[in-house]
Amino acid sequence: MAKQSVSAMENSERNDTNGRDTTRSDSSRVQTMLADLLALADVRINGLRPWDLHIRDPRAPGRILGFGNLGLGESYMAGWVDIPAVDQFIERVMRAHLDTNPAVGRSWSLIRHAIAARLLNRQSPVRAWAVGQRHYDLGNDFYRDMLDARMTYTCGYWATGVTTLDEAQEAKLDLICRKLDLQPGQRILDIGCGWGSFMRFAAERYGVSCVGVTISKEQAEYGRRLCAGLPVEFRLQDYRDLHESFDHIVSVGMFEHVGRKNYARYMDVARRCLKPDGLFLLHTITGDSSNSAPDPWIDKYIFPNGETPSFRQIAEATEGRFVIEDVHNFGTDYDRTLMAWHDNFTQAWPKYRSEYGDTFERMWRYYLLSCAGAFRSRQLNLLQCVLSPSGVRGGYRRPA
Repeated sequence: MAKQSVSAMENSERNDTNGRDTTRSDSSRVQTMLADLLALADVRINGLRPWDLHIRDPRAPGRILGFGNLGLGESYMAGWVDIPAVDQFIERVMRAHLDTNPAVGRSWSLIRHAIAARLLNRQSPVRAWAVGQRHYDLGNDFYRDMLDARMTYTCGYWATGVTTLDEAQEAKLDLICRKLDLQPGQRILDIGCGWGSFMRFAAERYGVSCVGVTISKEQAEYGRRLCAGLPVEFRLQDYRDLHESFDHIVSVGMFEHVGRKNYARYMDVARRCLKPDGLFLLHTITGDSSNSAPDPWIDKYIFPNGETPSFRQIAEATEGRFVIEDVHNFGTDYDRTLMAWHDNFTQAWPKYRSEYGDTFERMWRYYLLSCAGAFRSRQLNLLQCVLSPSGVRGGYRRPA
């Protein structure tokens, strides 16, 4: 997938760079324009600091200026640029808001992408399965080596005294259980259950039974083996097809795949499946704008049809459906989680080099490190929202 996409980029880059042809004599002028822009973020071209950008191909400046993060990510994948510390580069660029600078990303393909994200339902029941097939079905062994021991592919909770990724993920899972006040014998729904890390933890530690839905065949099959002998059920099912009653509902890292056209329907499903005295914990990445389009590089290479909601969009979707009892932001913990995943990926990569190839390696490094930088910049955050159908009598108290 990655090699074909980069090849297509090289073949088409002259046709859609906002009028810039970096193969001609004006390439130095375009590089100067890029240098002036990056200077606003204290980034230098071919500098000596870890966050500086190194140009290896003269086509890269025009591609970056014309396509923003899509052009930057593809240039990095193709080896047109190098950045010793991608996370530090992205943090500086985003803190300087260069991603929204009017001089960046004005190609017609990006404009079409932004319009489609606003007008079309890119997460329809038919299209919703694409991310499972292209991302989550990548390989269970690959994810097992990158993630923690429980294979938890969401932000860890680096509470006081937590020093390892395994500890951070268990702290997160336990925090969710305590926020829901789980009691033995209760039946819990996990929307977007992944490999079942939450369900396995909750069943083992809190004595509950769980039903999890996922759109990844690989996750469902592997999760069933991991949870063998526990009161845990995996279903390969779209969340919109749920029509059952549960004591509590949890959704960890799935709302980013729902899309703005479906937020209200998603909340309707959760509301109809939740008992009147139950709680719904929504754990999701959030962005700082309700009007921004999905990141085109992430959409093309990592999470097809994904979209990061804003808190405003979450709040609007709960109106008439839920009371927002608690909102907990620990987005900076995602930076640390992603860096831990990157360390694991780096250590395990020699096992996968022959299978996935060098372009995939650069793509995956850019994914993990650029996301870490985005969370470090605080333009992305991680929220846990506790919702109730009619309000907790006497008020909800977040556990210590």
